[in-house]
Amino acid sequence: MSALFISRITIKEPSTFQDYLNKSKAVAGEHGAELLVSAANPRALAGHATPHQMVVVVRFPSMEAVTAWHDSAAYQNLIPLREAGSDQEITVYHIND
Repeated sequence: MSALFISRITIKEPSTFQDYLNKSKAVAGEHGAELLVSAANPRALAGHATPHQMVVVVRFPSMEAVTAWHDSAAYQNLIPLREAGSDQEITVYHIND
């Protein structure tokens, strides 16, 4: 059963965020991550959308892979960079493949 990682992002410092993004992609790739969507400038069609500038959707092979990535020392070291460069709302969902 794979998992989807979804992050809604507001960028605070573009160069710091780009540095985080590049480093995070490399670490996530070691855990089987596959980038599905990276999109900017959302438009709500219904409901009350919370403000954000972009969304990133990543598929991991399993929830265990997401946890291993997130809890890894390599990713934990990137969290201060993530927080300096952006505000993110991160959620993870199981997918019934």
